[in-house]
Amino acid sequence: MIERNNLKSGDKLPSERELSERLNVGRSSVREALRALELLGLIETRRGEGTFIRDFEGHQLVQLLSTFILQDDKAKRDIMETKYLIELDCLWLTIHKSSDEQLIEFKNWADTADYTDDEFFLKVVRFSDNHLFLRIWTILKDYYNSLPLDPVIVSKVEYSQLVETLLTRKESAVRKAYRLLRKLSNK
Repeated sequence: MIERNNLKSGDKLPSERELSERLNVGRSSVREALRALELLGLIETRRGEGTFIRDFEGHQLVQLLSTFILQDDKAKRDIMETKYLIELDCLWLTIHKSSDEQLIEFKNWADTADYTDDEFFLKVVRFSDNHLFLRIWTILKDYYNSLPLDPVIVSKVEYSQLVETLLTRKESAVRKAYRLLRKLSNK
């Protein structure tokens, strides 16, 4: 409802009664949901005024949720593995969906711009032209970044080489360049 109605920080939410009617659930369910959202810091209730969406830019929601979701080593490995698989699939889609001009422009950007790993792969995911991958990757990236991992240092040359292999449109070469960039074994 927040997305559909394009509600922003500071906007007032409907009353519990109205939410109950619109969502076709009991008021106690609405009250519990609102209480949970307030505990997470996503909304605030002002006595006598109503309930408002808070500014949660830079909110630590991912870190908070990750303490519950990422409690074991397997879940942490799964986050990393899934993020990498999505990046590989997006590279594959980029090979098949991007024009030579787009890839040349990407190569020029990779050679000259200052960017982070997240910014580089955000471009790759956007080239895949798959909205669901974009949404999933963005969430996984945030969880991945909340993990206490030793940073893997990737040089600009490695990013550039990956884009260079995209220009060849050879899937095996792109996969190999990605594995080198991510410091993954060849097994």
